[in-house]
Amino acid sequence: MTTTAPVTPLHERESRDSVVIRFSGDSGDGMQLTGTQFTMETALSGSDLATFPDYPAEIRAPAGTTFGVSSFQIHFGSQAILTAGDMLDVLVAMNPAALVTNIKDLAVGGLVVLDIGAFNSRNLEKAGYKENPIGTEALAPYRVLPLDITRLTQAAVKEHGVSSKEALRCRNMWALGLMLWMYDRDHASTVTWLKKKFAKSPPIAEANIAALNAGNAFGETAEMPAHIQGYSVRPADLEPGTYRAISGTEALAFGLLAGVKKAGLKNLFFGSYPITPASGLLHALAGLRHLGVITFQAEDEIAAICSAIGASYTGALGVTSSSGPGIALKTEAMGLAISTELPLVIVNSQRAGPSTGMPTKTEQSEGVDEEMTASGLSALRP
Repeated sequence: MTTTAPVTPLHERESRDSVVIRFSGDSGDGMQLTGTQFTMETALSGSDLATFPDYPAEIRAPAGTTFGVSSFQIHFGSQAILTAGDMLDVLVAMNPAALVTNIKDLAVGGLVVLDIGAFNSRNLEKAGYKENPIGTEALAPYRVLPLDITRLTQAAVKEHGVSSKEALRCRNMWALGLMLWMYDRDHASTVTWLKKKFAKSPPIAEANIAALNAGNAFGETAEMPAHIQGYSVRPADLEPGTYRAISGTEALAFGLLAGVKKAGLKNLFFGSYPITPASGLLHALAGLRHLGVITFQAEDEIAAICSAIGASYTGALGVTSSSGPGIALKTEAMGLAISTELPLVIVNSQRAGPSTGMPTKTEQSEGVDEEMTASGLSALRP
C-alpha cells in the first residue's frame, strides 16, 4: 500500500504563526525602503513585529561587492514578537553578493528569492563565486525561486518613460509587491507613500507603483512552482489603542526633546560627528529644528563633544553621540565636563563587543586580535 502527501491547491494559503524575512541587495538597491514599507504594511495588518536594519560598512562600496550589501530583516507574527528573529524563513537576494553574504542564515527548507537578471559573470566574480550557484548543490538545501526581476521590472515600467537607470531602481518595488502578495499584505499605504515621496516627479512615482503592482500581480497570476505558495499570518492579539511605527533612534530623539521641555529649557543642542550606527540620531534630530533643536555636524569627535559642553554653558541641554572608537575619542572632554560641573548627555550607540567595539568590517578583527595577542605575548617574555 502506498500513500501520497496531500497536495496544496494552487494559491491556497498556508497558515503561519510567525515569519522572518530578510531583504538584501546592493547599497543602491533600496533594501531599507523595501523593508520599511513591508514593515508598515505588516503593522497595518495587525501583526506584532520587530525589525533589524543592517547597513553596509562603507558609505558606498563598489557596486556588486560583499562590502556594499545592505539588508533589512523583519520578524512578524500572530504572537508576541520579542526579537528580530534568528534563522530566516525567506531571503530575498537581489544580487550574488547578497546571496553569498546571507545564505548561511537561511533555515534548511527556507525560501530564497533571486533576481537572476543580476547573476551575470561580472557580479558573480565580485561576490567570489567561481560558478553560478543557481541550480547547483550549493542551494540544494533550500527552496529556490529564481526570477528575472530586472527584466520583469523593465517591462512593467516601460510605458512610463523613465530611463534605464531609473527603471532598475524600481526593482525593489517589484520584489516588495511579490512578498506582499506572498504573505497576504495590502499595498495601498505603499502606493500612497510613493505618490507623496515622488510628488515632484510623477513619472518616477508611477513607475514605482507600476513595479509594485506588477510584482503583486505576478504572485497572483503566475504559474508558481509546486513548492511555492502564499501564506497567511493572522493578526496578533494586541491591546486596543492607537499605535505608531517608530524606530529606537526616533524614540530616543523624542525622549531627549521631551526631557528639554520638562526641564523648562528653550533649546536642545546636539553636536555630533557621523559614525555608524550613531548617525541616525543626528538625522532624526535635524528634522526637529522647528521644536527648538539645534544640530551641529562637527569636523571631528572632540569638536562635537566640546560644542555640546559649550551649549550647556549657555543654558541649553548639550547632547553628543557616537559609537565605538568615537566614544573613546571623547573621554578627555568628558573629564572637562565633569571638572566644570556642566550637564552633558552622551549617547553611545554601541557596536558589538567591548571597549571600542568591533570594526565596521569584521574580517579586520581577526588580524587585529592576532596582532594584539602576539604583541601581548612578546611583552610577557623575559
